Amino acid sequence: MTSQVSSPAEQADGAVVGEQRRAAGTKDVRRLDRVIIRFAGDSGDGMQLTGDRFTSETASFGNDLSTLPNFPAEIRAPAGTLPGVSSFQLHFADHDILTPGDAPNVLVAMNPAALKANVGDLPRGAEIIVNTDEFTKRAMQKVGYDASPLEDGSLDGYHLHPVPLTTLTVEALKEFDLSRKEAERSKNMFALGLLSWMYHRPTEGTEKFLRTKFARKPNIAAANITAFRAGWNFGETTEDFAVSYEVAPAAKAFPVGTYRNISGNLALSYGLVAASRQADLPLFLGSYPITPASDILHELSKHKNFGVRTFQAEDEIAGIGAALGAAFGGSLAVTTTSGPGVALKSETIGLAVSLELPLVVVDIQRGGPSTGLPTKTEQADLLQAMYGRNGEAPVPVVAPCTPADCFDAALEAARIALTYRTPVFLLSDGYLANGSEPWRIPDLDELPDLSVQFAQGPNHTTADDTEVFWPYKRDPKTLARPWAIPGTPGLEHRIGGIEKQDGTGNISYDPANHDFMVRTRQAKIDGIEVPDVEVDDPNGARTLVLGWGSTYGPITAAVRRLRAAGESIAQAHLRHLNPFPKNLGAVLKRYDKVVIPEMNLGQLATLVRAKYLVDAHSYNQVNGMPFKAEQLATALKEAIDG
Repeated sequence: MTSQVSSPAEQADGAVVGEQRRAAGTKDVRRLDRVIIRFAGDSGDGMQLTGDRFTSETASFGNDLSTLPNFPAEIRAPAGTLPGVSSFQLHFADHDILTPGDAPNVLVAMNPAALKANVGDLPRGAEIIVNTDEFTKRAMQKVGYDASPLEDGSLDGYHLHPVPLTTLTVEALKEFDLSRKEAERSKNMFALGLLSWMYHRPTEGTEKFLRTKFARKPNIAAANITAFRAGWNFGETTEDFAVSYEVAPAAKAFPVGTYRNISGNLALSYGLVAASRQADLPLFLGSYPITPASDILHELSKHKNFGVRTFQAEDEIAGIGAALGAAFGGSLAVTTTSGPGVALKSETIGLAVSLELPLVVVDIQRGGPSTGLPTKTEQADLLQAMYGRNGEAPVPVVAPCTPADCFDAALEAARIALTYRTPVFLLSDGYLANGSEPWRIPDLDELPDLSVQFAQGPNHTTADDTEVFWPYKRDPKTLARPWAIPGTPGLEHRIGGIEKQDGTGNISYDPANHDFMVRTRQAKIDGIEVPDVEVDDPNGARTLVLGWGSTYGPITAAVRRLRAAGESIAQAHLRHLNPFPKNLGAVLKRYDKVVIPEMNLGQLATLVRAKYLVDAHSYNQVNGMPFKAEQLATALKEAIDG
């Protein structure tokens, strides 16, 4: 996601600019502490680009923000239909926020389908900006409107702004040598200009972005910039918009530093590059494109200057096979996919467990089963990551909790893989992958040292005093085997999926040896050092809400609401799902009730109940969308009172 860099000093400058604009303007300017905007239209209307640009300018202004892109799985869904609606929701504020917001304050609806698909989410009194040019009889009938909702009184509870966006855009671009269809494509930029005026967003970044994006088509770039400026000027001059709004920078929400807006997949990509540099190893990505993980392949392919090699394989199996080969050759090896791809990769993950080589398996979870909901979010691959292989094949599991946290989670997954010589699952999801938030760019000295020592020579002395290399002689602390680079003289050893003899690595069918190797591999995973889980419990609560992954934002927002209302509730969130933090059992036993919200049917709850014999209560949702804070607050209040 294209983004701007901002620091607290620049945020303060943005506030000064806002004050100057307010002093110079002739319309009323109202100060707000937060706003939730949703852009909605056909999947070809450029709603994701519009939201992206508004988000980038909001980040450069210094607001805290959280986004929720939502789009169809089809490349070009049927125009004007409810399944074809694409939307982008942005929540920005002058203080620390955690979610994209429950209900939009403003809906920009580019056609009847966008209005009908989204109006049910609006609170009474919300503002609706509609493109009246698209409200033709045929378009309305296509989505089930018998009469125009703009005229039948059904929208009386909202502040309706009917704007002929298409007509105004075409009129603004009449000086350009464009067909009407080409001119109409810029209506999203007109809408962006209008919203940028309405909320005093900076404009320079968007104009620079358009010049760069259409550098080879300067006429198209100029047309889009003209449409963008026309939208701004329309807001400034029309009588329909008598009020504009300001949301001050969130200067107090962030520690001092340099920030940028970042999506989860971009943060994860940067984390992998940083890990390879900290380990002083080349990064190899073996991948097959799949929604919503493909952006990682796209991003990493841009960074050959950092020693990154990307391989787009012919299928999922080839992708992970190439990655495992790169791990054998001494690279920090990564493969990226989503749930269906994990199923195809499972045999090779088991091979990596047997070979005991470092491999990061990135699973950007989506709705399932099978192809399921490719562009929607879910947390339903946890048990697959834990157990989705034949035999006893334990694998560590790490899960980020916010888009920015994907950077740190990637470093942590690499640390575990390299230190313990094991494949590691990194479980993100579509909500984190496509959502974005401000991220403080870390200093190099804040990053962990991931340096690796390869095997250099013999490591074992036999009974007859011969020095030999044993590929499965283990580090007594980590139980990791040595990492021997192919071609190193004297370090030749067997590889393959058949069971190895302890120490020598020779093929072994001995039952006792197999039992020992299985238990040793499990002990290695069980012994991975992970931080204790931290508990947020300021008032000695009796109820604990436990989460993992992307539920962090909604859970924390719900907990804040409950505490503001005088309720006592504790919160803990898991990054490490295998092995669990060593203090988790003791933490769970301190509470009378444990509630686990998940975007699945209770997978973490199943693991917690099995391991700790705790009667954890599940609160589940599998509709392809993240939890809403109010929804969780209600459920947690019932748990407290129950």
